[in-house]
Amino acid sequence: MPFRFFLILALTAAFVGTSAEMASAQETAHGSGHEAALEAGPGGDEHHTLPLKPAELFHIGKFTVTNSMMVTWFVAAGIILLAQLATRNIRPVPTGLQNFWEWMVESLYNFLEGMIGRDLVKKTFWFFATIFIFILFLNWFGLIPGVGTVGWGHRTANGGFAVMTPLLRGANADLNLTFAMACTFFVCWMVWAVQANGFGGVITHLFAPKGDTKGVLKFLMIFIFFIVGWLEIVSILFRPISLSFRLFGNIYAGEIMLESMAVAGGQAFAWLISIPFYFLEVLVGFVQALVFMLLTAVFTLLIAAHHDGPEASHH
Repeated sequence: MPFRFFLILALTAAFVGTSAEMASAQETAHGSGHEAALEAGPGGDEHHTLPLKPAELFHIGKFTVTNSMMVTWFVAAGIILLAQLATRNIRPVPTGLQNFWEWMVESLYNFLEGMIGRDLVKKTFWFFATIFIFILFLNWFGLIPGVGTVGWGHRTANGGFAVMTPLLRGANADLNLTFAMACTFFVCWMVWAVQANGFGGVITHLFAPKGDTKGVLKFLMIFIFFIVGWLEIVSILFRPISLSFRLFGNIYAGEIMLESMAVAGGQAFAWLISIPFYFLEVLVGFVQALVFMLLTAVFTLLIAAHHDGPEASHH
């Protein structure tokens, strides 16, 4: 589990770096610079809205490091360190950090086992647990004061300070990361599908007619399920896109909402108006991590359900 935990975080971080380089060569709807993300706030103040494109901090050769990548690395390192500390000295009666870690992992395992079955969860739990914990911690880390508001900028006309290049950015508000995680799942899904059914079994699962029919009706069902199989392939290919945009859209909208509420309250009451929306985003962060894990688990169950027997069919 710890090795696979580290492996998926490393693969995701590497994919994010590649995606960020591709994204840096394109202009977004907010323009090529952060100046395009400035709007007039109350009293003529400049208000910085979150651009779609993450800010570039520095380059390592041709490798571009963005502020969202920094958050990804910080959170990944923190989770790995937390796991190592919790499992360093295993005690028969867990206490402290070990107790919390075992409770979290055991709860996730029991939850997934009840949904996808005992055999399938043994094979795939490492991925689903990692992706849930990783997304959850990223979402909550983005709510820490200073993320998105500390960085480089300039003084405004009224003596304030406008941050043009934030040092940190909510990682899941960057489409590069959410798409990287969705593509990582897609690769794992294809491996699990072939392991469960074989290559021929996957083709049969997609195109073979279901049910017991005879005569002319059987030929009709073969034709219908052949067409349905191609529609299923299109649906499968769109899964990484739908997974990535769902997570990105919810987190990005939450960031924009918190900034808008802060501006609406002015300098005196910004903190007060933002409080209920802040706690709402804490809940949204948990729900979105759970939804991403559930959808990936269900997609996996659909391709491998018949190998888990009656138990999986019942669930």
